[in-house]
Amino acid sequence: MTDPLVAVRLEAWIDPERAFLSGPARHPHAFWLDAGPAAVEGWSWVGTGEPELRPERVREVVCDGARDAAWPAGRFRGGWIGWLGYEDAASRVGAPVAADDGTVPQAMWLRVERFLAFDHRTAAVWAVARAAEVEELVRDTQASALAGVGPVAPPDPRVARSRDTPEEYAQLIERCRGAIREGDAYQLCLTTRFAVDGDVDPVATYRRLRTATPAHHGGFISSGAVALASASPERFLEVTDGVVRTRPIKGTRPRGTTIEADTALAAELLASEKERAENVMIVDLMRNDLSRVCVPGSVAAERLLEVESYAAVHQLVSTVAGRLDDATTFGDLLGAAFPAGSMTGAPKLSAMTILHSLERAPRGVFAGCFGWVGDDGALDLAMVIRSIVTHPGGAYVGAGGGITWRSDAAAEVAEVGVKARGPLAALGADPPPGW
Repeated sequence: MTDPLVAVRLEAWIDPERAFLSGPARHPHAFWLDAGPAAVEGWSWVGTGEPELRPERVREVVCDGARDAAWPAGRFRGGWIGWLGYEDAASRVGAPVAADDGTVPQAMWLRVERFLAFDHRTAAVWAVARAAEVEELVRDTQASALAGVGPVAPPDPRVARSRDTPEEYAQLIERCRGAIREGDAYQLCLTTRFAVDGDVDPVATYRRLRTATPAHHGGFISSGAVALASASPERFLEVTDGVVRTRPIKGTRPRGTTIEADTALAAELLASEKERAENVMIVDLMRNDLSRVCVPGSVAAERLLEVESYAAVHQLVSTVAGRLDDATTFGDLLGAAFPAGSMTGAPKLSAMTILHSLERAPRGVFAGCFGWVGDDGALDLAMVIRSIVTHPGGAYVGAGGGITWRSDAAAEVAEVGVKARGPLAALGADPPPGW
């Protein structure tokens, strides 16, 4: 029998960035799930792992996540950290998908048994490992506290290229509206991709991204020559004590340059009939998805149409929750809810089929999800949005928006530009002209 993990509290707070750069950043398989550079709530997780050779093993975990009052070091108690891509999920539920180029794996999980847990509310740090290894981890971590962390260098200027021109994307919007007019969909999340060529330092890129656009579900995960750097504001699935929650985002406005303008933009978002209708459509879709694996009558919208504000954007967010049926596995939950409705549209299968014909190319890791799945059946996954995927020879950034019958093409094109600008800036690039 494998020895259980134990948690030892460190004597003093260490900044997660310092802890990551002092060791895990140089490891070929590393992670940093990040509550943000100025977080005063939530948890961050830093460490290394080994690639899971049988990714299906993660899907077999039974979703439970019963709390253990004796465990002091947060919800993640060991398990897996990684990502799942869009095409694998879409194909599993019967949607047509574009062929992937194979550069970045659709499913990548690291088996994690040695890590640091950072409680931002209490400023406590815990070393978590097997009993025979935990004191070594404590010593190594405390030694790292003495190391300096220099500023991240500005990126070299790059030229970004887009899969679609703004004019082509606007034409695709009109085709979405045509499908909606014909009754084939109510809403469609139309996406595109921006790419840069050349070598990319993924760690430096993530440091720039988190500084410019902090988010409560940011993260960096690397394995070999590929990495995901994300400033995601959207929690996809969380399971604790047998209850599953999802927090779909639909509705976006840029931040204003003055307090008055910023307040007005937030109010405009909250009042927008188009944005509210789009959000409610996805709430209904997610309620339907979760009802497939939840106790009848337990699925409900806990919160509806709340504005959350981030460094670059205001977002319209809702929360849907339900109590899972006994013995529901992670694979069952994914089969019901993934890909997320906020990244497809409604009805989901029809929306994915239409989008496949319009986008004509893979989304890859973008529009998938990332985060952790615990041995105890707890989990916390974010959407892969506002993210950068790095690979040998370059990187890509996905972006998109929800299209309804009342969508204005020019406004939708501008929204895509707003969403892509932050990740591209971390790479040293601007969106191409018109975006």
